Amino acid sequence: MTTNNPGITRRHFLSRSVGAAVGVCSLGALQRSPLLAAESPAKSKLRFGLATYTWGKDWDIPTLITNCKAAGVYGVEPRTSSKYAHGIELTLSASERAEVKKRFADSPVHIVSIASGERMDWPDPEKLKAAIEAAKAHLQLSHDVGCNVVRVFPNQFHRDVPHEKTIEQIARSLNELGAFAANVGQEVSFEAHGPAGELPTMRAVMDRVTHRSVRVRLNCDPRDAKGDGFVANFNLVKNLLSKVIHLHDVCSPKYPYQTMVDLLVKANWEGWALAEMDEKVPDRVKALTEQRQAWEAMIEKAQRA
Repeated sequence: MTTNNPGITRRHFLSRSVGAAVGVCSLGALQRSPLLAAESPAKSKLRFGLATYTWGKDWDIPTLITNCKAAGVYGVEPRTSSKYAHGIELTLSASERAEVKKRFADSPVHIVSIASGERMDWPDPEKLKAAIEAAKAHLQLSHDVGCNVVRVFPNQFHRDVPHEKTIEQIARSLNELGAFAANVGQEVSFEAHGPAGELPTMRAVMDRVTHRSVRVRLNCDPRDAKGDGFVANFNLVKNLLSKVIHLHDVCSPKYPYQTMVDLLVKANWEGWALAEMDEKVPDRVKALTEQRQAWEAMIEKAQRA
């Protein structure tokens, strides 16, 4: 990994990341931390949640709520797929959607986003049309279950298709989704995912998007530090950020989490940082608690700076 931006040298990148991994994420540091979910000084602005991607895959709604409460985590992003035990899917009837909404409304845990897997890069017009319509259906589902954010992908470039053409297509698709989203009180959360999801490319797409209901979701990929460096790439999208970002292992030295948190705090970002984890751990509730504590400790450090 390299970075050419003077605002974040390689030494600074590694020292901040490793410092977070060692100083914040060690078990002893977590046990000594005074931070609790209900007492975090930044809880109202930078909140921590769970994407059900892997750690919540086999949890039905009551289990999801119970386990999130136990971990001090009060926001969730259900992934839509028949593989997920929570069953929050496009196939739900109106009454079933109302029941899902009520279950979460009656708990301290909120649905903060719906994670669709729809991608806007398809070179096949019929596949693209189907993806756009499915994304619209997810926006309606999100509205019906009491949520207001839906994740979509740019995804990738294709052989024999100029990059500029794909960028223009993705932007047109997002503008169509943005118009639909605005009518149902939703945000299209455009995630930096796949080969077409590098932050400079995301900015190039967003330069062609006219609807403010379309926003950029950070995905905490080490490639965010490519080219001109992490700070420069973050600055490309800092004024376009979604209400939701995806975290991975916040204790990993592979990503400058503390630097990102510093920049989010400085930018007065308000939203949900969702743990999208795929590591197998013996106790997911305990591990989720530790991830939340590490995130909150980074916020506290950023606020003291």
